[in-house]
Amino acid sequence: MSTEPGPEGHDPYLAFRIPTYRVFAASYILAVIGSQILATAVQWDIYALTKSKLSLAWIGATNAIPLIALSLPAGHVVDVMPRRKILLITQVILIAVPWGMAIAVHYATDRERVPLLYVLSALNAITLTFARPARVALLPNLIPRSAFANAFTWNSSLYETSSWVGPAIAGFLLTLGVEWAYWASGLCVLFCLGLTLKLPSPPASVSARTASWQSLVAGVRFVWRSELLLAALSLDLLAVLLGGAVYLLPVFAQERLFVSGLGYGFLRAAPALGAAMMAVFQAHYPSRRRVGRRMLWAVAGFGAATIVFGLSTSYWLSLAMLVLVGAFDNVSVVVRHTLVQSLTPDSMRGRVSAVNQVFIGASNELGGVESGLTAHWFGPVLSVVLGGLGTIGIVLGVAYKAPRLRRLQSLYDLEPEPEEPEAERSTSAGGISSS
Repeated sequence: MSTEPGPEGHDPYLAFRIPTYRVFAASYILAVIGSQILATAVQWDIYALTKSKLSLAWIGATNAIPLIALSLPAGHVVDVMPRRKILLITQVILIAVPWGMAIAVHYATDRERVPLLYVLSALNAITLTFARPARVALLPNLIPRSAFANAFTWNSSLYETSSWVGPAIAGFLLTLGVEWAYWASGLCVLFCLGLTLKLPSPPASVSARTASWQSLVAGVRFVWRSELLLAALSLDLLAVLLGGAVYLLPVFAQERLFVSGLGYGFLRAAPALGAAMMAVFQAHYPSRRRVGRRMLWAVAGFGAATIVFGLSTSYWLSLAMLVLVGAFDNVSVVVRHTLVQSLTPDSMRGRVSAVNQVFIGASNELGGVESGLTAHWFGPVLSVVLGGLGTIGIVLGVAYKAPRLRRLQSLYDLEPEPEEPEAERSTSAGGISSS
């Protein structure tokens, strides 16, 4: 990552000089902390109850299936309904889910709690499928276009900072009892809801209309036609799908590194800590040139650090490698989020953000399924090492197949790409044309 200063006149705190962004940022921090506390606690709880690596794979599947099935309809809803209203509705549910898990700790047996954890995790995943694109699509309505790159860089920093604070808090609370983590998760979202009420409520970006198949898949077609978006999203999907080790951290913590819930919490927090440090660095020293090449090198570094983590038997080396994993990943995250918002017209943001969510969610959650299954079959070490090698292979493939991403220079001169031309849209809606 370059240490050159930003473009002339660059203000690293531009977004924070906008009052609505400050409120948005505070609500975002609380939402992510609450979500991370919950994810950390559920994975630890499930593995402690079952001692089965497959149970971690099923948690990944429970999170992935609603995301993949509902993201396109969710994107349509985000484009035709007020985005703040969607956030408020979903936040009520995101409070109820962890508090339901906390109540179950006291009133259900261990055998009864396992299926209940799966059901409530699925409800949580369904709700997040609507909440995440609504939040992402709302932000550009609150700030000027000139602040987009800075805001999304800081968003990445806020996300990653919250993502290490959340697991660290969860690790401490797990030493007191898993129910404490569940109560804390819901409380964070409750405060988040209070801040969301203070945000303005822009009208829906397009008029309400029937959720036709054509409308639902418009975001997919838009991404498919954009070489930059498709390459960046595919790189993230495949690299994290193969190289992600987060779902196996309870196994490494308990069976390879022999640490307590607190040590596990720090392991879970380490990637986000590295990502937060990299995000702050990028906010002050944004890349002015060779952005695409830096992204590819960073994802390769992600794979290499994953391999070392898989082989390590030292807690501190493992912790350091996870910090590097997060730092390298953040380079890709900033580029991807900026591309999605800068290249997408406002009327398409909900649907394109939903497609982005499918790519992100599929990589994270299906990566959990892949990790759990391969760890069950081959052991956790081989699962992680092969995943890291696969990530490096993906980088080589994308670098060869996507020259426009490889040659991308700057994120500061991007303009929205045109929506699908009417003639092309009519052709796609009319089926196979005669020849």
